[in-house]
Amino acid sequence: MSRHEEQNKPLVIGDHEIKPGESQKIHLPTVKLYTDTTMNIPVYVKRGKKTGPTVFICGAIHGDELNGIEIISRLIKSKALNALKGTLIAVPIVNGFGVLNQSRYLPDRRDLNRSFPGSAKGSLAARIAHLFIEEIVKKCDYGIDLHTGAIHRSNLPQIRANIEDENTFELAKAFGVPVIINANLRDGSLRETADDLGIPMLLYEAGQALRFDELSIKVGLKGILNVLRYLKMLPKQRSKKIPIEPFVANKSSWVRAADSGFVLHKKELGDLVKEGDVLANIKKPLGDITSQVLSHADGIIIGKQNIPLVQEGEAVYHIAFFNKPKKVEASIESMQDTFES
Repeated sequence: MSRHEEQNKPLVIGDHEIKPGESQKIHLPTVKLYTDTTMNIPVYVKRGKKTGPTVFICGAIHGDELNGIEIISRLIKSKALNALKGTLIAVPIVNGFGVLNQSRYLPDRRDLNRSFPGSAKGSLAARIAHLFIEEIVKKCDYGIDLHTGAIHRSNLPQIRANIEDENTFELAKAFGVPVIINANLRDGSLRETADDLGIPMLLYEAGQALRFDELSIKVGLKGILNVLRYLKMLPKQRSKKIPIEPFVANKSSWVRAADSGFVLHKKELGDLVKEGDVLANIKKPLGDITSQVLSHADGIIIGKQNIPLVQEGEAVYHIAFFNKPKKVEASIESMQDTFES
């Protein structure tokens, strides 16, 4: 069967059949709660009348990472989708158990993003991972997974991708954020499984857990629409605005605290720092500054701890290294000006 013929067939997800030109809201049943309450994965499918790629967008694989839910909510309501070619599959909440408990993890204490491709007869995490791969991912040509920083940590809007793959790299550049991290594939991750299936996929990181961050949400929504336009699923947008220039970091590392105490931050997300710069002071309850957090190299801060308490050895700042850090800083400022105005 040709690709064109395949795209004109009804798409089947669970017990639902979606034909070209149709939109449906679907609930995929998963494992029930202790109370015999049914748990579902909510899925929105929109198929254009004209053929094109099939793309999935997913959020809340980690249940406390909420920005992706709002990004997908706004995407579904976007008038831009009226001109869609191909198929969009939007899954705002993959890990509903985690969202209910405001937790990164599932009730079995497993990380869903270390449980792919999963198993129909395995643990709770394995079963949900298997369901998501079989019903959603395997039916798509491309994917975008939406994440935030962990609890008490914020991430600068950034794309993490396997840029060794040319198709994935082009998607990453099309998304339109200043920072692209050439990130290794992690065992059990959705990205690793998608890569094994030959599906180019991006991971968008922005903001912090259990919070909506407006800049991160706006940048994420715009980035998804940029990718859909790049794939010719949406018409090109006429804009006089200069596109945000992306830069690739092949390496990044965390700067750790040398002492325990209270943190007084001196640098913020997006700041250009030099080797030896003071990033933060650490002091004791009676006010004595006992140590400083120093940058160990030139780079851009792409992640930081928010809570003003730190233990010795704890990661405080995440710094990415670029060949042209000043240009990256300028591109970040351009992004902030564009979306905060």
